[in-house]
Amino acid sequence: MSEAVGRQGRPESSSRTIVPIEQHSLLSDQRTAAVVTPDARVVWLCEPRIDSPPLLAELLGGPDTGFFSVRPLEPAGDPVQRYVGHSMVLETSWDAMSVIDYLDCSEGLPTEPAERSRLVRVLTGTDQALVEFTPFPGRSNRLECSADGIEVRDGDTHRVRLRSSPDLEWHIESHGRGDIARAEVDLSAGPVVLELLCGTGADEHALAEPQRRSATITHWRAWVDRLALPPLQTELVRRSALVLKALCHGPTGAIIAAPTTSLPQELGGSRNWDYRYCWMRDASMTAATLVRLGSIDEAMDLLDWLLRLIVSGGASLDRLAPIYTVDGEALPPEQPEPDLPGYGGSRPVRIGNAAEQQFQTDVFGPIMELIWRLGRAGAPLDERHWRLVELLVDAVGQRWQEPDQGIWEIRAAPRHHVHSKTMCWTAVDRGISLAGTTFNRSVPEWERLRDIIEAEVLAEGWNPEANAFTAAYGSTDLDSAVLAVGLAGLVPPDDARWVSTVEAIETQLRRGPTVYRYRRDDGLPGEPSGFNLMTCWLIDAKILIGDLDGARALFDDYSALAGPTGLLSEEHDPVTGQSRGNFPQAYSHLGLIENALNLAEASDL
Repeated sequence: MSEAVGRQGRPESSSRTIVPIEQHSLLSDQRTAAVVTPDARVVWLCEPRIDSPPLLAELLGGPDTGFFSVRPLEPAGDPVQRYVGHSMVLETSWDAMSVIDYLDCSEGLPTEPAERSRLVRVLTGTDQALVEFTPFPGRSNRLECSADGIEVRDGDTHRVRLRSSPDLEWHIESHGRGDIARAEVDLSAGPVVLELLCGTGADEHALAEPQRRSATITHWRAWVDRLALPPLQTELVRRSALVLKALCHGPTGAIIAAPTTSLPQELGGSRNWDYRYCWMRDASMTAATLVRLGSIDEAMDLLDWLLRLIVSGGASLDRLAPIYTVDGEALPPEQPEPDLPGYGGSRPVRIGNAAEQQFQTDVFGPIMELIWRLGRAGAPLDERHWRLVELLVDAVGQRWQEPDQGIWEIRAAPRHHVHSKTMCWTAVDRGISLAGTTFNRSVPEWERLRDIIEAEVLAEGWNPEANAFTAAYGSTDLDSAVLAVGLAGLVPPDDARWVSTVEAIETQLRRGPTVYRYRRDDGLPGEPSGFNLMTCWLIDAKILIGDLDGARALFDDYSALAGPTGLLSEEHDPVTGQSRGNFPQAYSHLGLIENALNLAEASDL
């Protein structure tokens, strides 16, 4: 029986210790995602979609802003957390109790429109457990008891329900900003199933919980077990691949950069951005990495998404926005969320991303690289894809000479970024290869365009004073993104200019296990941490110049940055030794996979 009690009660103190970013874990149903602490608190969940307003937001605001916790009633020491098999099903265990958490992937849910989701928590053991649930007050702040659990009032509707067994006694208390529901559970009487049901029809299913859990495990395991994994850090590579799959939006084929917003690049700072969207650059790189592992479906789905964007949405490739929502729409205007004080007090928490309005010419390169990898993998490319190749090269021809904001989305005046020019060269170069090997076309005019871009990059991008390729034409500042000059093949690996660039970046931008993007003033207050993808690019660069020992040592250091369950954030702070930025980040995981593949190939493993 459920019971409402009117006493005043508060969630745990807002002084609760901040959990390091890398110690969290992820749940996914490929439509939304949840972030879970090492002690089984769900502290981030947006519904019905990954970029919807949060239902649970403790990650960015403390206990008053929404969490769903399950723990022993009495102190029971530190739990152990692991993923179950090769899946995204999470288990947290104490001595006398455990909880299995998953976002239900049974009955085709991962490809359904994001209108309903089911977060399932299964408690087992011999201990007494305490369950607490409070939603984000900015979204919904009133709870009501029902015959089988708790109803979350959202205006005049009940889109969200916490379903439990009818004999579980709930107590609802007010904590000023909203309500919190609590229940004590005797696990010695048998397993207890809690289901957070979001959306219309979320409670409609034909399978019992054990069958749904099994189907969810199978959804992930059947996919990942088909991959061709390298013999280096195999378990971490497998987990990274699962993270990338979890970031693929099943209903549309879009791929998001990360499932969180505004986890800070500098603790207490303002470099906090919303990454819950599809960047064509990040998405293409993610899909291209999965192609290397032997899975082409994600890449084909992403290209279908892009083709729909062009054909149905009227997007012009030469005016392609850097970012879209998962359904191909414009982002909401960037604005702060005033009800969230931020992770560790890092304000503002941003919703939306103003980089959508920027011009970034580098985006053409990763898209074409993806199509090129698909062609090499024997994917079923057709005339639609050839037309996309033509449109990409045409877009490069129209816009490659313009300055842009670049891969780092600098919120300052556009520059002629060397990385962006290199990616324009890459788009044309891979287009030429595709024309000849996959589509049986002759494109001599593309060869001339490629040669023109290459000549300009070598003339304007190289700076004798810095003895390196630099961030932008006419500048002396280093930028680790220019490693792309060699990684993409614009110059051969033994080119003295590129080798000296690699050495300069290692000397000036590397700090221990991490590599900074740059160290110049970018017009924003504070300073970001080391960028994980740039560490991966330096590893790949060291492989190319023949420094296999150095590459392997840095790869081992980088791999050690993963959290207890194998997840990586966007950045790493070498001063504190902690992760920074949104979590988990596609860039960081795809970079690790590429490193492992490249090291294995170079070492003949």
